[in-house]
Amino acid sequence: MHEPQAMVRVVFLHPDLGIGGAERLVVDAALALKRKGHEVQFFTAHHDSSHCFPETRDGQLKVTCVGDWLPRSIFGKLAAFWAYVRMVYVALYLVLLSGVSYDVVFVDQVSACIPFLRLKHAKVIFYCHFPDQLLTQRKSLLKKIYRYVLDNLEERTTSSADCVLVNSHFTAGVYLETFRSIKVSPSVLHPSLDFENFDKFSDITCKDVNIDVPGECLFLSLNRYERKKNLGLALESLKVLFDRLDESERANIHLIMAGGYDDRVQENIEHYKELLSVAKILGISDKVTFLKSPSDKEKIALLRAARCLIYTPDKEHFGIVPIESMYVGTPVIAVESGGPKETIVNGVTGFLCSQTPEDFAEAMYTLVKDSSKKQSMGKLGHDRVVSHFSFAKFSEHLDYIVQGLMDERKQR
Repeated sequence: MHEPQAMVRVVFLHPDLGIGGAERLVVDAALALKRKGHEVQFFTAHHDSSHCFPETRDGQLKVTCVGDWLPRSIFGKLAAFWAYVRMVYVALYLVLLSGVSYDVVFVDQVSACIPFLRLKHAKVIFYCHFPDQLLTQRKSLLKKIYRYVLDNLEERTTSSADCVLVNSHFTAGVYLETFRSIKVSPSVLHPSLDFENFDKFSDITCKDVNIDVPGECLFLSLNRYERKKNLGLALESLKVLFDRLDESERANIHLIMAGGYDDRVQENIEHYKELLSVAKILGISDKVTFLKSPSDKEKIALLRAARCLIYTPDKEHFGIVPIESMYVGTPVIAVESGGPKETIVNGVTGFLCSQTPEDFAEAMYTLVKDSSKKQSMGKLGHDRVVSHFSFAKFSEHLDYIVQGLMDERKQR
């Protein structure tokens, strides 16, 4: 008989436990390990009960928030530096002051805290959503020097983790190209969906959540209000599509732009206003509705109601929203780069397009003219998610990694 697996005490360290793809991943990872019988809890520098996933406020996951008094930036500058400081503070609190016993620490986004976690005998998993140094622009000499220091720190501290995970094969390639001194390839742990969270809202409609959907053909964009998400492409594509249609066809089409929005984030505020301005300039304001931070119910209702999801980021690291869309039976139009190339089958579960309004509009036109493709492509997309991105597979893989680290420690 197989020896029963021992319970492992796992602490998750995350910089800001709000709403986003990275947060959804770590919440799912914690739930997966908890359901496998392990003891899990979160330590974070920020947790707002009005802007977080429900599992972190309804008692399913214990969350300890420390260090939120530290600044996030100084006059909008040095955000990366302060993110490092905040995570180091959280790590030191965990190690020196919390009194919490643990076997494994799961860290993501900020690797600078890893050496401090070494003060106790615990294994460290680092989940690299994407190298931080590639997420910033270096314009001035001073900024280049500042980033040089942080980039070297990121590479050195990342290499000190016992196990590094990434969200896609695309990210794995970028990781090896970026961190030249690290010769060990990271393991790929694709994000997944907890199907139960979607199935429990299977009967929810947009009307039930008080969202008005004008027309019969709804296009949906679902992404945080950040410039890197390339959201203007959805607006420009809609304009090109309208130029190909007659007035009666245009009357039945509407675009909803929904996504994460945080009043504390200046870019969210600015980009939201920019998109409103773009829609007005293009003359399509009456055909676009903007929604901020939809709830899970609202998101799922919108995904089910949409003719398709318009997913605009270029070189997206993974992209959980296309998975969510395909699971509820809605095809996806996405840029042919990054993670979507691993999740969407072109012409089968959606369309992969070049990053141009013309290509996106062509795919949208196909779905406008043939509404039956929503059902046929949606069914194949659902089947693909169930077979490749199930929560059960995700849980088994993560549990295997954690148990492997514990076995390795026992052998020493």
